[in-house]
Amino acid sequence: MDAPDHILVVDDDRELRGLLAEYLQKQGYRVTAVADGKAMRAAISVSHPDVIVLDVMLPGEDGLSLCRDLRARSEIPIIMLTARSEETDRIVGLELGADDYVPKPFSPRELVARIKSVLRRARSLPDNLKPERARGFRFAGWTLDTVTRNLTSPDGVVVALSGTEFRLLRIFLDHPNSVLTRDQLVDLMLARDAGPYDRAVDVQVSRLRQRLGEGAREPAIIKTVRGHGYVLAAHVELVNP
Repeated sequence: MDAPDHILVVDDDRELRGLLAEYLQKQGYRVTAVADGKAMRAAISVSHPDVIVLDVMLPGEDGLSLCRDLRARSEIPIIMLTARSEETDRIVGLELGADDYVPKPFSPRELVARIKSVLRRARSLPDNLKPERARGFRFAGWTLDTVTRNLTSPDGVVVALSGTEFRLLRIFLDHPNSVLTRDQLVDLMLARDAGPYDRAVDVQVSRLRQRLGEGAREPAIIKTVRGHGYVLAAHVELVNP
């Protein structure tokens, strides 16, 4: 019999934390519930969770900072919780690498649906789209360090990437010279239930091209395949530790 999925809930609201833990346990999950970032890190060091449900408004280090730090070190799916419902806050969470974003108040049934959704997406990736253990990648004169997340140009200039830009570039580098449809990119980058963000894929591709010094009309590295999607048209080499 398979072990139950482990959900780590991080929320400083004791009552909500307890209710979520109780409800998720009744749904068959193993649950660890903690109040802040320090306890979250301690819990992760003891047992690797399958999904982290992370509140934005936490004492001390807030959820967005914790999300950024988690994504720099791990591919654990993250669902953000927040009382703020503005679209800009949701986009910031996704930019930092969150897999989904649930505004408060919410139905526990909805949260379970989101958990199932991010787990399904994480486990349905083809092997060539799953994160590699390589230290980095070289392509078209550029180098991406997957540990520091630094993108270095052929001239040695370090280019800053947002969380979403980094994830998008990783997707392309994991699957070079193959067309990726917009639907594939949406599934890999964003939660389908998080809102009408399909066009965000095109925006992020445009931004990533700018980071690579490419114009929109004749990009040489990330090319548009009309009617199909995008392709990273470059030879990719792995950089091992």
